[in-house]
Amino acid sequence: MKKIIYRKIAKDFTIFFSFALILVGLIVWTMQAINFFDLVSEDGHGIKIYFLFSIFNLPKIIHRILPFVYFISIFYIIISYESKNEFNILWINGVNKISFANQIIFFSFILMFLQILNGSLISPKSQYQARSLLKNSDMDFFSSLLKEGKFINVVKGLTIFIDKKNNDNTYSDVYLDDSTKNGSKIIYAKKGVLISPNKEKILRLYNGQIINKKENDKINVFKFEQINIDLSNFSTNTITAPKIQERNTLALINCLYPGNFLKIKEKITCEQSTLKDMKQELIKRIYKPIYIPLLTIISCFLFVNSIKNNQVKKRNIIFITGFFILILSEASLRYALSSDFNFKLYFSLPILIIIFTYLMFLKIARNV
Repeated sequence: MKKIIYRKIAKDFTIFFSFALILVGLIVWTMQAINFFDLVSEDGHGIKIYFLFSIFNLPKIIHRILPFVYFISIFYIIISYESKNEFNILWINGVNKISFANQIIFFSFILMFLQILNGSLISPKSQYQARSLLKNSDMDFFSSLLKEGKFINVVKGLTIFIDKKNNDNTYSDVYLDDSTKNGSKIIYAKKGVLISPNKEKILRLYNGQIINKKENDKINVFKFEQINIDLSNFSTNTITAPKIQERNTLALINCLYPGNFLKIKEKITCEQSTLKDMKQELIKRIYKPIYIPLLTIISCFLFVNSIKNNQVKKRNIIFITGFFILILSEASLRYALSSDFNFKLYFSLPILIIIFTYLMFLKIARNV
């Protein structure tokens, strides 16, 4: 009988948790995907790159929303069973409330390690793959960005302006500004066309002139009948260098603690200005999931109080407490490395709260 009830509770929780995680994940993913559309509309990447880039960001979204969805799920399942008096079947069949809570807490530790695995391995790797897509992209949506009367600067160091786009996919009165710190170069052509030999992006210009202005204000003017501007020589405006959150966890550890026994292929630049961000990223990946068991213990207080008159008040207090813990886990991370005291406090506080909360739970559960 006990096993049947346990399986039912586990099944109900798994279904609700999975559905909530997918639903919230899709909502957040859709909102981010809308923001990522700049990759197409402004940076010239294709729809395929945009879609794959959005997909590769799913593990990061799951890592961010999982603690919140988990707390909502376990809170809902417990109050659902408790309001229907279904937990009484467990208690009547001799199931101890402490033993039942311990099994839920044990599951939360498994989920905590899965969260660490996602944050330390899966999420950084998927984000790195997403960044690699942008780096290797040939901006196959570039031609659609060339519009009449609009300045286009989807590549660094080059601004393009066309006066008219013709029906045969050619351009009339094309202006290019290829200015650098050492001087400026203005290119004008009466006609231009975008071609793609060997998957390269080349802007072929006809009947124009090049105006070069050097640092000494000397101006040179060259006329041409035909010239090719290789757009592959210019890099995209999109940030293609991997960010800290996209780096391998072991690479970050190697950077912060050189000379350890870890040997990996990936090498990163360990600048002094980024060490703090690297430490914060490691804390977020490895230590922050410890709040998941704490949320579980807090939720277990829902079924230890037998006074029905205080049910609504008790639920509100527990929900507010859990929500405060979620806020605390996010806010405290920002100040964890501001001083040695804050660092020690950040590491010790959740452990102390877990111990204190669990002992309080044991005391109340034994007296019920």
